Amino acid sequence: MVDSPYSVLKKTPARYRSVHFQQIKDAGGKFAMLTCYDATTAHIFDEAGVETLLIGDSLGNVVQGQNSTLGVTMEDMITFSKAVVAGTQRAFVLADLPFGSYEASVEQAVESGIRLVKETGISAVKMEGGVEYAPHIQALTAAGVAVVAHTGFTPQSEHVLGGYRVQGREADATTRMVEEALVLQDAGAMMLLMEMVPADVAAAVDEALTIPTVGIGAGNGTTGQVLVWQDAFGLNRGRVPSFVKKYADVGQVLSDAAKQYRQDVLKAEFPDNDHSF
Repeated sequence: MVDSPYSVLKKTPARYRSVHFQQIKDAGGKFAMLTCYDATTAHIFDEAGVETLLIGDSLGNVVQGQNSTLGVTMEDMITFSKAVVAGTQRAFVLADLPFGSYEASVEQAVESGIRLVKETGISAVKMEGGVEYAPHIQALTAAGVAVVAHTGFTPQSEHVLGGYRVQGREADATTRMVEEALVLQDAGAMMLLMEMVPADVAAAVDEALTIPTVGIGAGNGTTGQVLVWQDAFGLNRGRVPSFVKKYADVGQVLSDAAKQYRQDVLKAEFPDNDHSF
């Protein structure tokens, strides 16, 4: 097992490309992915060395305060994706195709994918769904749009799946998910994200595929890992999935700073002589 992608790639690329993640997978390495929705945070994550940034439609929940991802529009994705791209130099940036932007037809998927890439400068789109979307992936790839497939629990299908539930627990889950993943790989997907899937199933899928895999709530057998950054760094004060590790409490730091600022203003201690012209 390789500890760092840098030992695989010899040096940090000027900009991560799909080929770099394939090299990491081939060498048995790992890479990190975080969600991101603005230029300031993107700059911080990029400087920290995070290889991949995802503008997820999770922005509906953590940025817009919606109850689900379903209300996120293409215009939303374009706005936030432009911001993240502007804040990065090295990270590979991808963005979700939002609900309603690709399901109707292959033609709709190609049109939406081209628009999202062309208007924002992202390097790939992510699309939820199984084998039924293999033609969409094939057409997008043929049109020059790199695609990351997304299986397991797919939030855009929460009503069909019966809510936020772990997928792949049935007896034939491993066989079914491996077969599905192979179809998506053959269609041209450059990477496969698996969400809320038993660890042994996800590991079997990663083993069967030649392309890199990314897990979220899917164990550590995948090539990469992704988390919603507000969940992982303590900014989300609502429901946080049980698979999330809390790396920091940024929310408490912000709260304490805001309280101190307010007190300084109320007591006329800010601005002081050092912060005045």
